[in-house]
Amino acid sequence: MAQYKTLSGLLDFYRGRRVFVTGHTGFKGSWLCRILAGAGAEVTGYALDPPTHPCLYDRAGLTGRIRDVRGDIRSWEQLSAAYREAEPEIVFHMAAQPLVRESYRTPRSTYETNVMGTVNLLECMRTAPGGPPRSAVFVTTDKVYENREQARGYREEEPLDGRDPYSNSKSCAELAVHSYRQSFFGSTAVSTARAGNVIGGGDFAADRIVPDCLRAAARRQTIRVRNPGSVRPYQHVLEPLSAYLLLAKLQYDDPTLAGAYNVGPRDADCLTTGALVTLFCRLWGEDAAWESAAEPNAPHEANFLKLDCGKIRDRLGWEPRWNMETAMEQTVRFSRIWLAGGDLCDEMDREIRAYFEG
Repeated sequence: MAQYKTLSGLLDFYRGRRVFVTGHTGFKGSWLCRILAGAGAEVTGYALDPPTHPCLYDRAGLTGRIRDVRGDIRSWEQLSAAYREAEPEIVFHMAAQPLVRESYRTPRSTYETNVMGTVNLLECMRTAPGGPPRSAVFVTTDKVYENREQARGYREEEPLDGRDPYSNSKSCAELAVHSYRQSFFGSTAVSTARAGNVIGGGDFAADRIVPDCLRAAARRQTIRVRNPGSVRPYQHVLEPLSAYLLLAKLQYDDPTLAGAYNVGPRDADCLTTGALVTLFCRLWGEDAAWESAAEPNAPHEANFLKLDCGKIRDRLGWEPRWNMETAMEQTVRFSRIWLAGGDLCDEMDREIRAYFEG
């Protein structure tokens, strides 16, 4: 079993490493690039313009600290040019169409982005003049599994068959990575990470529960919750990012660790959406409240979803650090600083230190 006891020591590994990050202008990408830039990595980010307005990327203090390349993951020519110039040792792939409800509206572009975008990056790695990178982590989702609404968490060896276009496109991306790993990347470590629902400061996406909470609370409106009884593996954004960083480092040294890994919270933190919003309201204060707003003809979304994270714990020594109370405390604190026009770079660095050095 590989172990890495101190996450603060983990970041030392990235000093001077050439790292290629797709989706760097998104919520998770902005946090990852802030971590890597602070660690001294040579980061190249490749993505479209930020997907939301406002957006975290524009306030994350990354201008001049990373190489910022704007392009579409669906464009082989653009992606290949950026990748070859970066000559990365390590790759993190997060560019995606990440929303279930949006995938019902735009299924074709969802598949083009999530499946062919993944294949395009795999081709960049396969055909790079200097050879493939030493380590690559492709981020998918907890929703890749055939959802049987079972009480126990899904394990990595269980069938992949997401139902909605978003989930299914990520199942397809998993299969593409597996095929390339078996066919072309014998000594190169290429893994997938199946992360649960993330929360944290700076997420402004539509149709996500915590951003919906923040928008309503800031306007002193009642929060409307579509699926209050659904169970999800919620976790703070720094939890999966720490797992990706740890996985990329450990498999860099030992390619036999490559594979598929679930990344989620402890069972106690797999909450119903209603319980999550109740926690938010308590920590936000100001008489924040919510109401059920179930839509009778809404597109299908899974009702019960948990992950079994025994593999990443046993093989890599990774475990969650923050429970849901702490995760929501950090999210509320960040959001209040945002609304007050405070120093978000300082707050991001404070949270990163608290997580990685705690």
